[in-house]
Amino acid sequence: MNELLRYFQRELPGINGYLDAEAESLSGLVRDVARHIIGSGGKRIRPMLTLLHARALGYDRDDFHAIACALELLHSATLLHDDYLDEAEIRRGRAASHLVFGRTETILAGDALLALANEMGARYGNARLCWLLARGIMETAVGEIEEIQFSKHPTLDREAYMRIIIGKTARLIECACRCGAALAGATPEQEDAAGEYGLNLGIAFQLVDDALDYDSPASETGKPEGGDLREGKVTLPLILFMEDCEEVAGDTLLTLMRDSELTDEQCAEVLAQVQDAGSAGRTREEAAVYVERAKACLALLPPGEERTVLGQAADYVLTRTK
Repeated sequence: MNELLRYFQRELPGINGYLDAEAESLSGLVRDVARHIIGSGGKRIRPMLTLLHARALGYDRDDFHAIACALELLHSATLLHDDYLDEAEIRRGRAASHLVFGRTETILAGDALLALANEMGARYGNARLCWLLARGIMETAVGEIEEIQFSKHPTLDREAYMRIIIGKTARLIECACRCGAALAGATPEQEDAAGEYGLNLGIAFQLVDDALDYDSPASETGKPEGGDLREGKVTLPLILFMEDCEEVAGDTLLTLMRDSELTDEQCAEVLAQVQDAGSAGRTREEAAVYVERAKACLALLPPGEERTVLGQAADYVLTRTK
């Protein structure tokens, strides 16, 4: 992982500085909300993936920050909207923005970040980049809508769960990789390989994220332990656990989740049972399959530092604790 660490240490200051400057360009309370969410940290995996694919495919100019950081702003906008819709209290160890600045201000800030991201992508005069950003926003929104619908009628449907995580997480990571390839003037085959890498990496990323919700303490993740369960979200660790439960018990739990009637004591009990069943570990095993698929997509990239770092980034997804 040494190359991955060195690459991130070298590039993150420039990415963070660019994000800070773009946040400052906003006005009023919108700027304050943007500062709050951008300044709360984050792995910056999306802008880094854009940069890595652009450079791997021969892009040697230093004007990559606008499109790379546009992907981070899109992600930040979804976090603002998600936390409002989920009534979340904590994001990355900080109070959620809607609790600090108000609901209306937070929604407007999310809208402003979406608009700013699109404007940043348009700065290149590259129609392909604009199309990719628009598609990434649409598919992410569709994934979020499907998740809301699923929570109203929760089931143990793995196919529905996979559609949701692909839409709400993996498509934007795919978009980041495709944008890097498009910036470099990649062939359709090269862009598709970049997209497949990002799609599989994004699926693995969300699977691990869902596992962390059950097996990693809040001090590590910056989110309450068992938050998905409390919010009524059916994710793979819970699906794996409930597939081995009696049907009546499973139906009862799904009904309680649908009606938001799970008590704190019941949540703690289910959380302990999922942990004891090793369902989070089995979810990580599923994620490992997608990591290998992602790494296989790197074969179309020329050998070099960026391809090495992209391989290490895929491996890192499986080992992360937050």
